[in-house]
Amino acid sequence: MSLLITGGNLKAVGETKTLLRLSALALMWGSSFLWIKLGLTAFSPVQLVLIRIVLGAAVLVAICYAQRDRLPSGRRLWGHLAVAALFHNALPFLLFAVGERTVDSGITGVINSTTPLWTVVFAFAFGVDRTLGGPRLAGLLVGLLGVVVIFAPWHANGLLSWGALACVAASLSYGFVNGYESRFLSATGASPVALAGAQMLAASGYLVFMLPAGGAEPVHLNAVAVAAVLVLGVLSTGIAFALNYRLLAAEGPVAVSMVSYLMPVVSVLLGTVFLHEALNLRVLGGMVVVLAGVALTRVRRAGGPKPSATARTGSTAASSAARSTRVSQPS
Repeated sequence: MSLLITGGNLKAVGETKTLLRLSALALMWGSSFLWIKLGLTAFSPVQLVLIRIVLGAAVLVAICYAQRDRLPSGRRLWGHLAVAALFHNALPFLLFAVGERTVDSGITGVINSTTPLWTVVFAFAFGVDRTLGGPRLAGLLVGLLGVVVIFAPWHANGLLSWGALACVAASLSYGFVNGYESRFLSATGASPVALAGAQMLAASGYLVFMLPAGGAEPVHLNAVAVAAVLVLGVLSTGIAFALNYRLLAAEGPVAVSMVSYLMPVVSVLLGTVFLHEALNLRVLGGMVVVLAGVALTRVRRAGGPKPSATARTGSTAASSAARSTRVSQPS
């Protein structure tokens, strides 16, 4: 018996693998909100985020050395990495953890889906992407309308609270740092995984300094919370970052941007199924409006300049990966 392999078969196999990887990335990032909610039953936000970042850093550094890459060097580069570590890891991770003490995990995922909108604003402010034409401006306005629908400040049962505002601040932090990384970390020549590992190491330093303020709370260990934090650090942070870069290098930012649309859906479904969170039709409607706005911000005029996407790194393939490190930010 012989097996005939054609170009079409190989292409279909390649597309299937890409879809599986994109789905895995959406699941790992979208499930972050579930793991955070479960982890908070045992740990304070500072404790949880410190463990998460240390585990993520360990995975990324191990992958870096397995690929025979080196951590970046140079005082100036590490200065930029320190800024990125604060606004891309330490601060938003902590804000989401604080927010989830009072906000459902699914709603947190929906709020996180606004990140691409803030990214457009900060990319324009940093001079990284000045193509703020009609469709993109319309996308921003539509997306912001979706945010208003989600929060419903006119409604007695609206989501306007300190916890929800902390989640919005985390998304704003991601938007800011995407523009910053595109401006200062998109052409370093270093491996994306090495930069991510170094950034996570720097972020762990911030959390160590925060321990006296928020890390002295008693720990109430339970098996579910410990397992959740392990999955959050190893899979949803370390391995997810590495997979993100691999997909960006192989498929490009357009393909990976599909994760932006899948993440909030994953977070809402997991919160509903495993945490019995109520499905709020207004929030779901707002999520659809936000994602429609995100889609509009990615519409470009024919022949127009290409955007310089968002986030971190080096060579041609790496630089594309770097500048797009999180078309959709994980929590």
